Amino acid sequence: MATKHEQLLTYIEQLPVGEKLSVRRIAKELQVSEGTAYRAIKEAEMQGYLSTMERIGTIRIEKKEKENFERLTFAEVVKVTDGVVLGGRAGLHKTLTKFVIGAMKVEDMMKYTTAGNLLIVGNRTRAHEAALKAGAAVLITGGFDTEERVRVIADELELPILSTSYDSFTVATMIHRAIYDQMIKKEIVMVEDMYTPLSSTVYLEAEDTVASWYEQNERSRHSRFPVIDNTQKVLGMVTAKDVIGKESSARIGKIMSKHPSTVTLQTSVATAAHKMIWEGIEQLPVVNEAGQLKGIISRQDVLKALQMIQRQPQVAETIEDLVTSRMEGMAGTDVYTCEVTPQMASAIGTVSYGVFTIIVTEATNRALRGLKRGDHVVETMTIYFLKPVQIDQLLTITPHVLDIGRNFGKVDVEVFSEGEAIGRALLVCQFIDQ
Repeated sequence: MATKHEQLLTYIEQLPVGEKLSVRRIAKELQVSEGTAYRAIKEAEMQGYLSTMERIGTIRIEKKEKENFERLTFAEVVKVTDGVVLGGRAGLHKTLTKFVIGAMKVEDMMKYTTAGNLLIVGNRTRAHEAALKAGAAVLITGGFDTEERVRVIADELELPILSTSYDSFTVATMIHRAIYDQMIKKEIVMVEDMYTPLSSTVYLEAEDTVASWYEQNERSRHSRFPVIDNTQKVLGMVTAKDVIGKESSARIGKIMSKHPSTVTLQTSVATAAHKMIWEGIEQLPVVNEAGQLKGIISRQDVLKALQMIQRQPQVAETIEDLVTSRMEGMAGTDVYTCEVTPQMASAIGTVSYGVFTIIVTEATNRALRGLKRGDHVVETMTIYFLKPVQIDQLLTITPHVLDIGRNFGKVDVEVFSEGEAIGRALLVCQFIDQ
């Protein structure tokens, strides 16, 4: 039987797109506590079924697929621009295909304005009306309002008409930045992209016996299982080490390891990898906000994700991409060069500490990849020497592999500028085994 939490999520998913809801309403209609309703709303937001913002409330939206990274909903535009909704609230869940800045005659504007667009324009009522009739939403800049008849049209067509106090250029910059941020996020592989869902996960309940562990071990060939209660909340993990020497009738809840490390669907795979390596474990339970089991992620899943990241095409450039793309190898050597650009500088005009860590980390990664040691993560980094480096200087980076074993590698990285040593760092990396 589905839990109250699962029933609430099903209820939310079945609401019509554009419907407004609240904690109090759900608690009253489904006769649950407001705390239970709040947790369900938050998880539905995380799953992409709801959107909540100031002065508007919480509304049901179409679940936004991760691949749809280049678009924003009009509700997100309100949030990004600190805007207010003047009309067409029922259309906030819709996505904009592009935005158009209205800085010409209305007739000329309409040549570029089509259905699904967002027209960014000032206090020009005729343009507001023409855009809505063309199937586009409207964002009025400068804090201006519109006429009542335009609000009525917006409500009838379910196309939002918004207002913000910012000017057109600032608004366009804000929206562009929001789209760019989503493009960067698209590159980040999350647990939800790689995990094994609950339907395919082998688990035990606290009331099961050691004999049940052996049965599941024989069937699945796994030796580590999450342990849950009757509400599917994760209580612990049970492994071969826990059951050795125990009576077959012993309860799993008595011998399991309590308070296990867990991850959520929104945890990055990189974070999950670090947890596994740091704690020396092979898999992690994936839970929701209420701590209920949603599946597992294993080291094999992590390895697949890391390999997928390496094959993924470039979508948007982060500061790390900016730095690493400018690191060039010197032919026939393990030495790299990198020119310091203005984007890499701190407020005082020297290379930033963060950029330096990216440089030495990338040099380490390339050195270990050159030894064909597979996937790895940096466990510790010690920067024990660093001098100021100005913009436009050329850095020479030399990684030295000091020690390498089956599970770890130790690399010392020297950085020079114009023949003078400007930085050194020692990095210890853990290899991720299959």
